[in-house]
Amino acid sequence: MKILVLGSGAGGGFPQWNCNCRQCAGQRIGDVEARSRTQSSIAVSADGQSWVLLNASPDIGQQLRGQPQLHPRHGVRDTPIKAVILMDAQVDHVTGLLGMREGPCIDVYATPCVFEDLTTVFPVISVLEHYCGTRWHMLAVAGTQRSATFAVDGFASLRFTAVAIPGKAPPYSPHRGEQTTGDNIALLIEDLDDGSRLFYSPGLAEVGASELQWMQGADCLLVDGTFWVEDEMLQAGLSRKTATEMGHLPQMGDDARAGMVDVMLTTGARRKVLIHINNSNPILDETSAQRRVLDDHGIEVAYDGMEITL
Repeated sequence: MKILVLGSGAGGGFPQWNCNCRQCAGQRIGDVEARSRTQSSIAVSADGQSWVLLNASPDIGQQLRGQPQLHPRHGVRDTPIKAVILMDAQVDHVTGLLGMREGPCIDVYATPCVFEDLTTVFPVISVLEHYCGTRWHMLAVAGTQRSATFAVDGFASLRFTAVAIPGKAPPYSPHRGEQTTGDNIALLIEDLDDGSRLFYSPGLAEVGASELQWMQGADCLLVDGTFWVEDEMLQAGLSRKTATEMGHLPQMGDDARAGMVDVMLTTGARRKVLIHINNSNPILDETSAQRRVLDDHGIEVAYDGMEITL
């Protein structure tokens, strides 16, 4: 299985266009040793020729132009991206679908909750019907059904399982105040040829027994790296909300719960990678003490253009 990180940043990317925090300002002038990052999305392939896109970032055009593996190869108009799987209906994960409107009809895989949001309160799918159109593939994660195994057309050697996870629906969703099953999913992707497994969850508010069980069998974890600590945004003066209120488990835990670092270390994954990293997170600074903590534990920080082969 081949994994290509197109974007590794949280909403707004890094440096964020309107942010003058220490890290964004420092990166611009060269005082902070950190890579710029576009908003998170990855692509997965079994053969390096055809790819499935996981989330469609608003930065999709820049991301595709920068990755030769995803350039057109056949005919005047072409794309090796054959399908898009959506993890939720957040702006920074679905707006890129509009950037793909000049291409062929888009095969979109998502839950009923996401389909509802994208045809009503944020009608991206309805807009696309006036351009390339979409073929919708419903993932049966709803009600009491908390996981669903499915295939993606043209990817016979990859098996996908969508798993309902704790998180937040978008601010415009009618489910914002009370999460509904299917608002947020993680994906377990298995290569049926060699048995390798990827667990992908760029947004994860909590890791309970169920989530940990799904993570345990993965060779690679590519998971929520949004915040280092719970009150990070408050400390930076960027927001009045905590990590939990924004739907993310921070890397560092406290007396009440374990953080993402502790969780990852309990698994047997040989690759442990953080993605969806907010501009406030000190792990962006490659010389920071927080980055050294990750290095000491063998935990990687995703970057745009990162390639992983399992």
